Amino acid sequence: MNVGLTKKEQGSHSEPMLPSLQARLACRAGMATTTAGVANGFVQGNLAILPEKLAGAFHRFCQLNPKPCPIIGMSDVGDPRIPALGIDLDIRTDLPGYRIWRDGEVAEETTDIKAHWRDDLVAFVIGCSFSFEEALQADDLPIRHIECDVRVPMYRTNIACAPSGPFAGPMVVSMRPFKPADAIRAVQITSRFPAVHGAPVHLGHPHSIGIADIAKPDYGDPVPVEDDEIPVFWACGVTPQAVIAAARLPFAITHAPGLMLVTDLRNSQFAVL
Repeated sequence: MNVGLTKKEQGSHSEPMLPSLQARLACRAGMATTTAGVANGFVQGNLAILPEKLAGAFHRFCQLNPKPCPIIGMSDVGDPRIPALGIDLDIRTDLPGYRIWRDGEVAEETTDIKAHWRDDLVAFVIGCSFSFEEALQADDLPIRHIECDVRVPMYRTNIACAPSGPFAGPMVVSMRPFKPADAIRAVQITSRFPAVHGAPVHLGHPHSIGIADIAKPDYGDPVPVEDDEIPVFWACGVTPQAVIAAARLPFAITHAPGLMLVTDLRNSQFAVL
């Protein structure tokens, strides 16, 4: 992957540099686009940052809802680095976009959260379906939002998450359209990746899970669904954002949907078969 970094932006890192680190440095230097298809082979993650007093309840929420919220890493209190997920990783700068939440509303979107970082914050990194897209593409299954160069469409559903403390609300799903035979294959492939959402939670009939208009996603961008295709829905790591909104939390930070953390973990590490 070539992200066009200058020597100054690369700093003192020796060559060869991992594509995942290149992606993080590109974000640090101002890249603000979707990470779908970036650094193929490396695990990407959703982000939720909460005050320490809420971290225990949120951790339990993730344990109770492993399909949408599989934790792949978390920080120590007040520490913006998560060494287990990557070298020279700074959770404050290494995503293309962040959302600052106040009282359950998005108060600001930014590309750097250093000004918002506090000593009482805990960062949770949650598995992302972008990780299994590599396996789908390897089997020649088309990924529509990558083809269209847009963010994956995501929707709030009527599927209730199991509650924990103040955390309760609807599951969010991401959607990829496939022809029926390809949809069956997609179920088989993604079932191998339970740590990054695993198999779909629903196929076809979006209205039955509370989606009124598939052309109007709640997050991300719409993509065309052809007449010979069905929409396939996976549990999504944007679910914490719907829950933060429902709980009207005084303060939280998340990634901007579709703009993920690229880690040094390999997608192959998460395959169970």
